[in-house]
Amino acid sequence: MILGIMQPYFFPYLGHFQLILATQRWVVFDSVRYSPKSWMNRNRILHPAGGWQYVTVPVSGSRDQPLSLARMVDAAAAERRILGQLDHYRGKAPHFADVRDLVHTAFARTRTCYLRDLNVQSLAVVCEFLRVPFDWCLASELGLDLSHVEHAGQWALEISAALGAAQYINPPGGRGIFRREEWEARGIDLRFLQPATLEYGTGPYSFQGNLSILDILMWNDRQRVLEFISNTIQIEA
Repeated sequence: MILGIMQPYFFPYLGHFQLILATQRWVVFDSVRYSPKSWMNRNRILHPAGGWQYVTVPVSGSRDQPLSLARMVDAAAAERRILGQLDHYRGKAPHFADVRDLVHTAFARTRTCYLRDLNVQSLAVVCEFLRVPFDWCLASELGLDLSHVEHAGQWALEISAALGAAQYINPPGGRGIFRREEWEARGIDLRFLQPATLEYGTGPYSFQGNLSILDILMWNDRQRVLEFISNTIQIEA
């Protein structure tokens, strides 16, 4: 089994979905601390006046709280505001209606006040739209004793071992936190995905790289996006 483990981000960039596609099972790592003003509760889309802007879901409570307990301040108000920010794509981006529906569906499917649950739904609706398999579970509900974890790179190792993973794939930015000898000792193949960058036309706007998947799906047919992430998967040791 090939495993991926990531914190749940709000409509993340394309590489997040490429990693999901490259794995067979996905652990939503909601056991970490909530980090304000991070990809946990915001992402970037084009700004009508040029450049980019944040779309944000406000969260209440302390930054010391677990991500699994971080509560949205007003989900309905956040949805209205984000849909309003997306409205400048109307009449310019060919897939505006599809993306607007994805955002609405993610909020509608979120039956709790927790940011984590909205973020999981943001991943799920996009995966369904792209027809990417998404077999996920919550780290906080696995019932694992991780009290013996001594360093950042050991979280993924212990979860991978507990779930019987043969291979674990991580984004390249995390290379420095892992101790390869620990993975070799446990018989788990540690790999890294090198994300690919998709460049595309953005009508009257200047292209901005690494924006939310929302922007990518505004301008690109779903089949093109799926083919791109499928054909550019590059796994490295």
